Amino acid sequence: MMTRGFHLAGGVMVAVLLWYSAAPGEELPLTENVPISEFQNRTEDANVYDFDAPPQGMFRSIAMAEDFEERLGPLRTHEIVPSKPTERFRADVAAIFIVFSLHQHYQGFTVFGRCMPEQVAGVLPGTIVSEDAMHVALEDDSGYLTLSPPQKGWKPGRYKVEIHTGEQVNEMTLMGTMRFTIVTSGH
Repeated sequence: MMTRGFHLAGGVMVAVLLWYSAAPGEELPLTENVPISEFQNRTEDANVYDFDAPPQGMFRSIAMAEDFEERLGPLRTHEIVPSKPTERFRADVAAIFIVFSLHQHYQGFTVFGRCMPEQVAGVLPGTIVSEDAMHVALEDDSGYLTLSPPQKGWKPGRYKVEIHTGEQVNEMTLMGTMRFTIVTSGH
């Protein structure tokens, strides 16, 4: 516990900091000649963030859906919520929606979604087949991205969507990855 006292010495106010412990403290082990990076950033204490999983952090929730609804929230704000959430879509789907809600944020930014095949016959992995962006204003706490079908329609297979936030798309703005499957229209 720490207390502060102020004393007047020779016309000058001097702050005195007193430190005392309510209970005997545990001694920390001394380590000699340890590089500061190992001392401050111990690998066993680090939580590894998985950029290949759905985004976390600023996203309270994020889901893929066939549609979305706009509702009036408890604070009289517009909330966008997923309708028919799924990760399996028919090849004739009009659009795939990624619906998200956010934790409080203190400035506007853009959420980007870049869709590319992961395991799709006849399409090279890494080829961007659909993308969208939504500007999130300061007062927004939810939103959505729309992935329109490619020119020749969705081909059956597995796709991934990189979710980026910020002002542009680059390796530093990647927040996570969503995945979905396109099945033939008869299934």
